[in-house]
Amino acid sequence: MSSATPAGARDLLGHRPFLFFLSSRSLSRFSSQIGAVAIGWQIYDLTGSAFDLGMVGLVQFLPTALLVFVAGHAADRFERKRVVQACQIAEALTALFFAGSTFAGTISEIQIFVATFVLGIAGAFESPATAALLPLIAPQGSLQRATAISSGAAQVATITGPALGGFAYALMPGAPYGIMMVFWLFGALLTGGIGRLQQAVKNGGSSDDLFAGVTFVRSNPAILGTISLDLFAVLFGGVTALLPIYARDILQAGPLGLGILRAAPAVGALLMTMVLARHTVNRRVGMRMFQAVIVFGVATVVFALSHWMWLSALALAVLGAADTISVVIRFSLVQLATPDEMRGRVGAVNFLFINASNQLGQFESGVTAALLGTVPSAVLGGVATVAVALLWMKLFPTLRDVEKLE
Repeated sequence: MSSATPAGARDLLGHRPFLFFLSSRSLSRFSSQIGAVAIGWQIYDLTGSAFDLGMVGLVQFLPTALLVFVAGHAADRFERKRVVQACQIAEALTALFFAGSTFAGTISEIQIFVATFVLGIAGAFESPATAALLPLIAPQGSLQRATAISSGAAQVATITGPALGGFAYALMPGAPYGIMMVFWLFGALLTGGIGRLQQAVKNGGSSDDLFAGVTFVRSNPAILGTISLDLFAVLFGGVTALLPIYARDILQAGPLGLGILRAAPAVGALLMTMVLARHTVNRRVGMRMFQAVIVFGVATVVFALSHWMWLSALALAVLGAADTISVVIRFSLVQLATPDEMRGRVGAVNFLFINASNQLGQFESGVTAALLGTVPSAVLGGVATVAVALLWMKLFPTLRDVEKLE
């Protein structure tokens, strides 16, 4: 526990290293969201194949699975802001390739997959380094608030980035890639301007062990419980994969309704980050995290059973808000419970779990919907999420009993 007075939201935004970090991370997130729309539309435009469209996600996820331990080790072995900078420059150069080839009309399906794989490699290294960078930047006692503000900025990018990408692609297919290149280059400049940071000195031993992050997570029940809770909660609660079916067949809301449903969780998450930026969770944070996951599961069930558009959108907004509470507490808990020299490798393990749960959650929802029907599948996912939260409370009492973060 620190006796230092935590910085308020206004103070944090006036703290130059955090402001530079926040701006850089936001530009990276914007670029990723713009790219998701542009690359997906372009590959479908070229091939007309739903399989190729699905392959884009797989190609971008593969580097995370293959390089997770190397990426975590790099974040602990080298200066983290330089790792992030190098990734942003690599991403900018890849975006330049996309833009040039698209403007010239020479881009092919294979080139898109190769370039997407390169973006996946850069993202695999950038994410754990970025996560491990935040505790070095946030003033003492303010990591939870800094995490909330950072998550809020990411939600803004999630809401507006795809719209910006679609609008730019409609004007000119190469335009979104030009925007991505500029954003990533500015992000790299901002990362370089963060200033000198006191990263833990490497003395050999565990700092040279690629798998030390896994060992550390397994030996720390609170961190193991936190990361595995996220894996299984998202795995069973992946109702967003079913939104097209709900919009068309159950709610009869059409494409506009689908857009509203997709935006609703991000809107709820953004509103909650505004609350958490001003009012942090100061007591019984372990229990609050479990309660947030339970609310997430209940909101999933309400959405699954709803036949009213307004109720469905509200349930998804509540789902997004509850998930944000859980994310802020989980991230803060993992970062504060991990020694600085291990944060890169532990963050890489966490990043792998998050990506795996998102991918497998969509797969699980699709399979159960095909076997049981859409509504039973969504209801089952919500109930399973609540059951996982209750079971984890029993399996990980030290996590349940965490009182404070900082």
